[in-house]
Amino acid sequence: MNERHIIRASEANERDVYEYALLRIVPRVERGECINAGVLVYCRARGYVGARTHLDEGRLLALDPAADVAGVRAALRAVEDVCGGGEAAGQAAHDDAGRRFRWLIAPRSTVVQPGPVHTGLTTDPAADTDRLLDLLVR
Repeated sequence: MNERHIIRASEANERDVYEYALLRIVPRVERGECINAGVLVYCRARGYVGARTHLDEGRLLALDPAADVAGVRAALRAVEDVCGGGEAAGQAAHDDAGRRFRWLIAPRSTVVQPGPVHTGLTTDPAADTDRLLDLLVR
């Protein structure tokens, strides 16, 4: 690859690559129905990992009238706490942003599940976290 194919950060408006995944609520795993309830964003270049969540209780209860709304809210809060680091993150408190993101996006068979990882370019990962929440969840 020669020099003219390499894009430097200053030539790309100082945008950095970020990864994101939706948080999905699957109230009855055996049925596979889900609603989007949050977004996780990771930007390695900026050392950023963040989550924004929004639970539409009416949509959740439409899928499963017996859904544990308080439990789902607690699980979503825990995801936000892990992203924030510090003591609220529990065992992940001292992990770097990338390790916390990778742990959160690991496939699991629970009510709160991460979706596939997608990528984009950003100059402000926190603003893009809010933007993705508005675009894909609300």
